[in-house]
Amino acid sequence: MSIFDFFKKSPSNTSKEKLRLDWMQVDMHSHLIPGVDDGSKTLEQSIDLIQRLKGYGLKKIITTPHIMWEFYKNTPEIVVKGIKTLREELSNQDIDIEIHGAAEYYLDEFFFEKIKRGEQLLTVSDNLILVETGFIEKPAIFLETLFELELQHYKPILAHPERYFYLLNDKKLVHDLLDRDVFFQINLLSLTGFYSKESKLFAETLIDENRVKLVGTDCHNGRYLDALETLPQSKYYEKLQALDLLNKTL
Repeated sequence: MSIFDFFKKSPSNTSKEKLRLDWMQVDMHSHLIPGVDDGSKTLEQSIDLIQRLKGYGLKKIITTPHIMWEFYKNTPEIVVKGIKTLREELSNQDIDIEIHGAAEYYLDEFFFEKIKRGEQLLTVSDNLILVETGFIEKPAIFLETLFELELQHYKPILAHPERYFYLLNDKKLVHDLLDRDVFFQINLLSLTGFYSKESKLFAETLIDENRVKLVGTDCHNGRYLDALETLPQSKYYEKLQALDLLNKTL
């Protein structure tokens, strides 16, 4: 043994811990219906992504295509048809995992009117509904829309709050949302620094303050999962597993 051998890292130090998501059981935020939004583009790609998610230990996937008036005019019928196609192909390939369809609604005046008209809305489970906003500015009718959802007996889940710049320095708004009992769902990828350093730090703060009710992969493509596999390197990987999350109840 040479003197340089003392400075070599042992295999145990260099080996990387494999990503496991069996502790959350259910991924409730993803974009896996092919060709309906900015997520998976083909059925083949969708099946490949689902197989990878199953390989991490997930038992169930609730996929949530964007519904956004200007860009993604998805409907419950489109989502139901897409889920039927996925289920049939999963069955054909003997891939045993539950998959259900919901939506990620963009919070704007068109969505507000949809709620007021009493249109059918896709929920993650029971009355839980996933909503998102633009990343830079707070919507003008943000709180009004959340209130209208509550009047219609829906329970809003705010998708990836750690990614909204307008929330970063607005502690009052954060507390207003929490006082309204809006559930916060963070993206696991935020803890890897995938989006930005600011999003990573905000996600960590929300975890430290016990503000997180749900987590999701927000999987759009293989690049997302490649980055997600670095999550075990985060000091928050174990903290995530200790949270009292609602994922397992969905």
